[in-house]
Amino acid sequence: MRRSPDVSPRRLSDISPQLRQLKYLVVDEAIKEDLKWSRSVEDLTSASVGLTSIEERILRITGYYGYQPWAASYKRDERSRESPAPAEAQMQAGAEGGGRVNRCCWKCSVTQVKKIFWGVAVVLGVCSSWSGSTQLAKLTFKKFDAPFTLTWFATNWNFLFFPLYYLGHVFKSAEKQSPKQRYRECCRFFGDNGLTLKVFFTKAAPFGVLWTLTNYLYLHAIKKINTTDVSVLFCCNKAFVFLLSWIVLRDRFMGVRIVAAIFAIAGIVMMTYADGFHSHSVIGIALVVGSASMSALYKVLFKLLLGSAKFGEAALFLSVLAVFNVLFVTCIPVILYFTKVEYWSSFDIVPWGNLCGFSVLLLTFNILLNFGIAITYPTLISLGIVLSVPVNAVVDHYTSEIVFNSVRVIAIIIIGLGFLLLLLPEEWDVWVIKLLTRLKVRKKEEIPEGNGDIASGLPNKSRRTRPSMSSFAH
Repeated sequence: MRRSPDVSPRRLSDISPQLRQLKYLVVDEAIKEDLKWSRSVEDLTSASVGLTSIEERILRITGYYGYQPWAASYKRDERSRESPAPAEAQMQAGAEGGGRVNRCCWKCSVTQVKKIFWGVAVVLGVCSSWSGSTQLAKLTFKKFDAPFTLTWFATNWNFLFFPLYYLGHVFKSAEKQSPKQRYRECCRFFGDNGLTLKVFFTKAAPFGVLWTLTNYLYLHAIKKINTTDVSVLFCCNKAFVFLLSWIVLRDRFMGVRIVAAIFAIAGIVMMTYADGFHSHSVIGIALVVGSASMSALYKVLFKLLLGSAKFGEAALFLSVLAVFNVLFVTCIPVILYFTKVEYWSSFDIVPWGNLCGFSVLLLTFNILLNFGIAITYPTLISLGIVLSVPVNAVVDHYTSEIVFNSVRVIAIIIIGLGFLLLLLPEEWDVWVIKLLTRLKVRKKEEIPEGNGDIASGLPNKSRRTRPSMSSFAH
């Protein structure tokens, strides 16, 4: 007869699905944490294990057909292996995540160490090339008194910028291009039509004039005053760049940079007062300040008219300046020679070694200054210019009759301090505030932790000395 569903089952095999569900009786982890010091969790866990073993015994005794205890235990073990516990899964995920974070931190630290290492190398290169070119120019003028001719000769070496860049492109880039293709791609920097005659006279020629004036005024100042004063006064161009950018480009106003500009102006005045208001010193200081102003105007106008340039575009632009120098500035040294303003009796007395050495050092300085940001931080590159000041001071101390009185030393320190203030990033004040808040939070955290340790020691002692009632329960 067919059994009605209301009648209770007579065999345990009919309720085996319900019994199997007892195996999956799991206590929630949050409940375990809340009832950590209670015995109810242990009872529930032991009860679930006990019910599972009772189910296996009952099914084995009743002879339920198809029941295989070894298969059940195997499946249970297999299930436990395949699906690890939540804590183990979290530990594995945490280990994998921690490994990834460690790898990322390791890569970041390695790249930062490389950048700092290359930064030190670039700083030494900038410092040595800038101070070396300044000292070599001073030495050249003792035999060859022609600052404008030296400027023209050194500017012609800028033509090597684009060929040197293309060699680097060939050795480093995966997709190699022909020189013509690379030239056309870099010419897009000047506009959609490339480097046309109109663009050459409107965008390249003014910068060629500024480049020539900057170098000529700097070299002419070396004839008048010592190299230490020249190098430290030229550092004021950073302050002039900020003032022009604030006025022309409407850059962000920063009080610390205004202070740096005031330091630069005060240093110029004190440097003028250091040797007294003699004609040579005043003219020399005016020439250096003019050179720094031309350099600042060059940088601000470049940003205003041309914007930012990539490495290939910058190399092409500097090579174009050399072309402008050859085509339109060559006539000026010729005129100065025939008017005997810059005259030499024969080409045999020209110190070609000094001229070529100065040109190579100046080319190296400009390469590091323009392309050094590819391998290191721009701030480290700027530090090389400041470090050239003490190098020139040491050389002048042993080779000239410079007097480092208190006024000159204070002026050097003030200008150097202003230059360093200008190297601060725009969000330096936010970083300082964050650092101070972190230090305050750490101090506040350390004080409660110390008080908590002292306070927690007393209850622990009382717990140890006070007898527990559970020990007498049995």
